[in-house]
Amino acid sequence: MKAALLSGGSISSKWTFEAMKKHFDEVDDLRIKKIEVVMAGKSLEVLYEGKPLPHYDCIYAKGSFRYASVLRTLTSVLYGETYFPLTPVSFSLGHDKLLTHLELQRHKIHMPKTYVASTDSAKAILDKVSYPIVMKFPSGTQGKGVMFADSFSSASSMLDALVALKQPFIIQEYIETSGVDIRAIVVGDKVVACMKRKAVEKEKRANIHAGGKGEPYFASPEVRKLAVDTAKAIGAEICAVDILESPKGALVIEVNLSPGLQEITTATKTDVASKIAKYLYDRTDEFLSSTKKTGAAKIMQELGIEKDEENPLITTLDMRSGRILLSKILTDKTGFDDKSDVVIKAEKNRLLIEKFK
Repeated sequence: MKAALLSGGSISSKWTFEAMKKHFDEVDDLRIKKIEVVMAGKSLEVLYEGKPLPHYDCIYAKGSFRYASVLRTLTSVLYGETYFPLTPVSFSLGHDKLLTHLELQRHKIHMPKTYVASTDSAKAILDKVSYPIVMKFPSGTQGKGVMFADSFSSASSMLDALVALKQPFIIQEYIETSGVDIRAIVVGDKVVACMKRKAVEKEKRANIHAGGKGEPYFASPEVRKLAVDTAKAIGAEICAVDILESPKGALVIEVNLSPGLQEITTATKTDVASKIAKYLYDRTDEFLSSTKKTGAAKIMQELGIEKDEENPLITTLDMRSGRILLSKILTDKTGFDDKSDVVIKAEKNRLLIEKFK
């Protein structure tokens, strides 16, 4: 099987690429910046470095919110022909915090109370919320674009600055956890690694890039289920889910479609990249098997043959001296015998046999 890792070339991506090489027959390390999708009405083409992108059985495409449109376009074009662990819509949902929260709300997944309002009504929200509060940009990673306001005056000043800069924002209740959150790496229907992140002194963000420190954490069944349900809600088979444990229970605060692996690998002593690579291989194998069965079923449908669930008709040919011998299943199904007159239509990759009436 042939696979490709499409990414920005981070250390985590390099680890994943090396792990994928241990499973797939061939793996290419591709860069998002070199991808182009050309649409011209009647034709549509995906290019890499100006040349047609080769066919891959599996493409693990990942990157920051800056590449969300490219990643969604690429997966939309090739989805169904190639196995992708992230669906096209996941790149829109997962890279926009507002859309993430809307989808979590739709699936009734617990999260902090979140407010979205026009500039005119945002001041009214600041009047009624309890402080401190969190103000977020819809896009951003590594804790960037997340601000804390401990009073109406500080929140109002932030709001004025955001309005002046024409920046969209989300207002969210602050959950006191002493600067601690949980990061769970979801692969398929399992949490393969989980760590607790602790913010440095005078910092409320527990993100590693904001100075937070990770340590291994054994997540409760509730937290694990919440992480897996969140990944499914946004259409991602591989992602990180950030969770707060509060008096209200576990709450999802963010989803990361391209999580860093260094800290969680070190903290948990789990080879996360290898687990991802093995999952990609297994799912690609399932995808190819499913594609073959679907193709065979389509051919049978075109031939007017219904599938018998108890006696499947997908089989190899019995060839004797260049002749095809029909199996008993087929002769019983069709009623053919050595006295039947038949009409045979043959073309490349297709053979149609009908009784002559």
